[in-house]
Amino acid sequence: MTLGEHRYALTVQWTGNLGGGTSSYRGYSRDHDVLIPGLPALKGSADPTFHGDRERYNPEQLLLAALAQCHMLSFLHVAVKHGVVVTDYRDEATGLMKLNRDGSGQFESVTLRPQVTMADGRHLELAGQLHHEANQLCFIARSVNFPVEHVPVTVAGQH
Repeated sequence: MTLGEHRYALTVQWTGNLGGGTSSYRGYSRDHDVLIPGLPALKGSADPTFHGDRERYNPEQLLLAALAQCHMLSFLHVAVKHGVVVTDYRDEATGLMKLNRDGSGQFESVTLRPQVTMADGRHLELAGQLHHEANQLCFIARSVNFPVEHVPVTVAGQH
């Protein structure tokens, strides 16, 4: 059985023309909207280091968020497959991006730090296997060309 292709579409609309377009490097805003039908507009900008608005999401944050979300959703999926009840999940994710002399840059690594609570303490020993399986399934992690590390902490919930 094949699941086929899934296509995604959105619109990125630059909203940062301050009147002179890109006539100078500091003469325009990096503000933009990410528009997905049926959802609220996602207000984006560049990282403040690159003259962006710190009150808007930047692409680097969104890439990190996509990796953390994908791992969480994949983890919850494999937990169900293994009969493991997860009652809480929180991830304190970090990413390292390096800039090159020519102005380009790339992510060097991402570290996910999921803190997972399982209802049954007997399932704690499965946690590492579940994270490994989740990493193998995560569409986003499989699509990037840098390592996505995992430093999980798993505890048993209170009864």
